Amino acid sequence: MPLARSLSITSLSGLEEWDEEFDLEDAVLFEIAWEVANKVGGIYTVIQTKARLTAEEWGENYFLVGPYVESNVRTQVELIEPTNPALKRAIDKMNSSGCKYAAQCEEPPHILAHFHEWLAGLGLALCRQRQLPVATIFTTHATLLGRYLCAGSVDFYNNLADFNVDKEAGDRQIYHRYCLERTAARCAHVFTTVSQITAVEAEHLLKRKPDIITPNGLNVKKFSAMHEFQNLHAQSKNRIQEFIRGHFYGHLDFNLDKCLFLFIAGRYEFSNKGADIFLEALARLNYLLRVNHSDVTVVAFFIMPARTNNFNVETLKGQAVRKQLWDTAQTVKERFGKKLYESLLVGQLPDVSKMLSKDDFTMMKRAIFATQRQCQPPICTHNMLEDSNDPILTCIRRIGLFNSSADRVKVIFHPEFLSSTSPLLPMDYEEFVRGCHLGVFPSYYEPWGYTPAECTVMGIPSISTNLSGFGCFMEEHIADPSAYGIYILDRRYRGVDESCNQLTSYLFQFCQQSRRARIIQRNRTERLSDLLDWRYLGRYYISARHMALAKAFPDTYFYQPHDSDTAQGFRYPRPASVPPSPSLSRHSSPRQSEAEEDDDRYDEDAEAEKDRLNIRQPLTLPSKKGPALPYTLPGANGERN
Repeated sequence: MPLARSLSITSLSGLEEWDEEFDLEDAVLFEIAWEVANKVGGIYTVIQTKARLTAEEWGENYFLVGPYVESNVRTQVELIEPTNPALKRAIDKMNSSGCKYAAQCEEPPHILAHFHEWLAGLGLALCRQRQLPVATIFTTHATLLGRYLCAGSVDFYNNLADFNVDKEAGDRQIYHRYCLERTAARCAHVFTTVSQITAVEAEHLLKRKPDIITPNGLNVKKFSAMHEFQNLHAQSKNRIQEFIRGHFYGHLDFNLDKCLFLFIAGRYEFSNKGADIFLEALARLNYLLRVNHSDVTVVAFFIMPARTNNFNVETLKGQAVRKQLWDTAQTVKERFGKKLYESLLVGQLPDVSKMLSKDDFTMMKRAIFATQRQCQPPICTHNMLEDSNDPILTCIRRIGLFNSSADRVKVIFHPEFLSSTSPLLPMDYEEFVRGCHLGVFPSYYEPWGYTPAECTVMGIPSISTNLSGFGCFMEEHIADPSAYGIYILDRRYRGVDESCNQLTSYLFQFCQQSRRARIIQRNRTERLSDLLDWRYLGRYYISARHMALAKAFPDTYFYQPHDSDTAQGFRYPRPASVPPSPSLSRHSSPRQSEAEEDDDRYDEDAEAEKDRLNIRQPLTLPSKKGPALPYTLPGANGERN
């Protein structure tokens, strides 16, 4: 079933400027979700990163509603007294009775309630059942039944129209939750979802076509100079290299300067997140690198939380040995430096044979002896509770990637989210991503995909699929995504083996790139971050809110929906320096140059300026707090407003 354009707004150029301005002085926005100040998954990131922009638009009339979790409140919430008298009366009433209570005021405002996911959907259904004067929006970030069906290894997308949804939900014992989600979608004034592919899914499973697609954005921090984020990459890469030195002590027979760091991260859904196809592609990549006698070594990280009981002793020992070697080297260096200094003071050239004493040699020999290792470097950094049944470890045993000296591909499974306080790999996730070379996310079920989006914002190339919301978004808005370091894997129209071969091809070509080519590619990737900024994508949410207010309060608000036929998709053009020849641009990431003129073709400043011309300058919308807000969307013809 093709992914045809079927929504009212699906492209960056589909949102025209409003002829009228919405007066929000009389409106109050409540946004309700289980992940308000309660990190469970990606919805937490959506709400957290979007909150600042929404607060600037709505001022003190914007409220987030979520579960009260004591530990989260202490660290993420600042307790303040409400300034709105009606709200204060409502909160006082709730505190005294433990019940929800709608406070009354002389001039009741127009209330807009935005509910995220089925967990918050009950409130929406009750609002409509009790006929409350509330405009409602329901956003599904992933359908409940869709996630369960994909986890069952079914041919999901090619059979969407054939599922008996009631039977499937009942068989999986989620019928009550499925009914709640479907009711919320059907009852809402405006129904939205995060991507085109999830819209098709929702239309079949929830029996309602979404009114608007609201892609997920991020707060993008732009650097004043291009080299700044490249410097951050180098610093973070050095920290990862330190971990590698300890993890592979005794078997560090590869050149770290020619070592590439790949990673996959997210919820531990082995098939849905594409960990299965990634491991198979790594095994094939290992074969290609070996038969081609490549001097490149690939280290693939799997950052997926699983059930563990502690760190692996061998892994901790590796970091201790590395630290001991470092301390030994520093001690010898200080002694050597002192003797050199004293020799130079008396005006004599040092006798190199006497610079190191027997004690120094003994100390170094002991340090070298401590690095002797009889076993292979560990695959998993932790002790798994179900080692024999773990999907990743089971697959690794089948494909035979055991971190041996002959392998050009090494695998590290870190079954815990990264933290700067970890004694093993003391890095935050953002810092870790910046230090890697490529993010690999070959997901089968991924309604949006924050992980590749975060890679893009940080200038790290990534591999996504045409079954993920992010991949579809980039395919629709970029003429040649691979030229910008966004590789789109075809998992919709190809079989598993074909998709695996395509992924292997992408990985092998990436390994063949020169260091200069990777720098060029990171520069291009980082320039796409504007497309993912809430300053651009936030306008979809604004449009959804205006539509809901107009439907619920037609006497006060008016919204003219756009004709989907007039919304032309924006196509971000191919970089000027990419060769136009089909043979060279089949995979148009920067490749190792065969001739000097290929390197001379690239001009970073000129190329960046052309890319900037394809993003409109922010237009201003009225704000309820502070100065006017900048918003913009790229135009189909690349011109500025």
